[in-house]
Amino acid sequence: QVQLVESGGGLVQTGGSLRLSCAASGRTDSNYFMGWFRQAPGKEREFVAAVSWGGRSTYYGDSVKGRFTITIDNAKNTVYLQMNSLKPGDTAVYYCAGDQVGRPWRGDAYHYWGQGTQVTVSS
Repeated sequence: QVQLVESGGGLVQTGGSLRLSCAASGRTDSNYFMGWFRQAPGKEREFVAAVSWGGRSTYYGDSVKGRFTITIDNAKNTVYLQMNSLKPGDTAVYYCAGDQVGRPWRGDAYHYWGQGTQVTVSS
């Protein structure tokens, strides 16, 4: 019953920045982490970042650490992904995930997924 809606994707040149948002509704008490994953055509889904509600704990995928920052606004039930120094390899559909149970860097730890937002980084 949790609904996740991503926004903020778009087209940007190499080196540019985008900020993604994920608004959650119907959140349950067991939804401890919110996560971002991405998937490019022909590639496996890749972990990007995760943050606990309250923002006390964060995890980042190796490919994005130092460039991306995940934050959460508990009052708005919204998680953000600030993406800087974007590269063509970051081009993918980015998905927000919630209702985490287990390791927050595993996609199968999440019960609910948003519809995705396209990020395209041109070269």
